[in-house]
Amino acid sequence: MANQTSHIGSSFDNFLEEEGLLSEVNTKALKRVLAWQIAQEMAAQKLTKKAMALAMNTSRSALDRLLDPENTSVTLQTMERAAAIVGKRLDIKLVDLVDKTEFSSVPIESIPLPSKSG
Repeated sequence: MANQTSHIGSSFDNFLEEEGLLSEVNTKALKRVLAWQIAQEMAAQKLTKKAMALAMNTSRSALDRLLDPENTSVTLQTMERAAAIVGKRLDIKLVDLVDKTEFSSVPIESIPLPSKSG
């Protein structure tokens, strides 16, 4: 069987968009990453949930909601406060929507990597 390089059908993102689920899936994915990153920083700094909640001037249950990867109702202010406690900051920005299919045929090796000197 020959190696096929073209894609048949739409991408998974296109499917999710057609089903009206793309925004929800992206939101949950972002929240999972943020919750994981904060939990990792807490662990690295040996910061207990009790100490973290106290430093954030919030309740333990509010911190549990922040660390719950499924709970997307946490405010940006709460996330920013948690990030600051672990010595980080949120970096949220608007980006243009692009047609991801334009990148589907670009070999990963041809994408330039940022230099480590800068």
